[in-house]
Amino acid sequence: MEVDYKALKNGGFMRQRQRNKFSLRLKVVGGNLTAGQLRVVAEAADRFGAGRVHLTSRQGVEIPFVDLRDTGAVKAFLAEGGVPVGVCGPRVRTVTACQGDSVCPSACIDAPGLAGEISERYFGRELPHKFKFGVTGCVNNCLKAEENDLGVKGGLFLELDPGACTGCGVCVKICRDGALSLAGEDGPASLDPSLCNNCGRCVRACPADAWKGTPGYRLYFGGSLGNSPGLGEALLPLLRTREELFRAADAAVGFFVEHGRPGERFRSVIGRTGWGPLRERVGGATP
Repeated sequence: MEVDYKALKNGGFMRQRQRNKFSLRLKVVGGNLTAGQLRVVAEAADRFGAGRVHLTSRQGVEIPFVDLRDTGAVKAFLAEGGVPVGVCGPRVRTVTACQGDSVCPSACIDAPGLAGEISERYFGRELPHKFKFGVTGCVNNCLKAEENDLGVKGGLFLELDPGACTGCGVCVKICRDGALSLAGEDGPASLDPSLCNNCGRCVRACPADAWKGTPGYRLYFGGSLGNSPGLGEALLPLLRTREELFRAADAAVGFFVEHGRPGERFRSVIGRTGWGPLRERVGGATP
C-alpha cells in the first residue's frame, strides 16, 4: 500500500524514528483544553498510542506511537470527543496564549479570546513556510511575543482623572520605568508617555481609581527561534482596536505570501527585502 506521508503530515501526523509509527499533534488553541477533552486525549493515548502524551514547547499536545493502520481511527475517535487535530508543514500553526485578564491580575487583554479569533481567521492557511502567532497579556511577556512570526502583547492606554487623584504617590512608587511623577507635594500625578511601557500597574495600584486603562495591542513582526533565531520588531504604536490588529496581521501575512519563497521563513523574507517594505505595508493598513 502506498502511503501519502505528505497528507498525513499536513493532518498532524509526524513520522517517528520507528517504522510506521507517528506522533499525532492536536490543536490546542491558547493552551486551553477542557477536562472532558483531556479525558478523551488520555483514552486515545491508551487505545492508539503508548499510553502517554507529550506537551510541546508551544502549548501543544502530541500522542506518540500511533500506528499507521490507526491514523484514521484515532482522528475519528478524537473528533467524536470534540478534540481537533493540529497541522504541520508550511501553514499557520496553532495559536498560543497566556491565561489573560480573566485569570491573571497582570494581564491587560483577553489573550485566549484573541487567540481564538486569530485561529478562526488564519489557522491552517497555506503559506511559503510555517507561521506562528502568539498572544501574551502584558509586558511580563510570559508567551514571549517577540519570538513569534507575529506576536501580540497586551498593554493599556492610560488616562488620569485629575479630580480623583489624591496625590498619594502610590503610582509613582510602583512604576518601574520612572514614567510617573507628582506635580508638587499634593499632585496630581503626571505621565511621561515616552517612558511608559503601558503595563497598567498604576491602574491596578491606584487606591482612588484615578487612573483608567483601555486595552491595547502591541504587535511584533518577524520573530523566529528556528535555524536563524531573532527577535521580532514592533513596527507600529500600541493599537486601540482588534480591527486595527487584524488589518496589520492581514498585511503581514499578505506580504509573506507575495514575497516569500517556498521553504523560506517570514524572518528570512524580511532579511532579504529589508524592514522598510514591511513597515510601509503594515503602517498603511493602520493609518
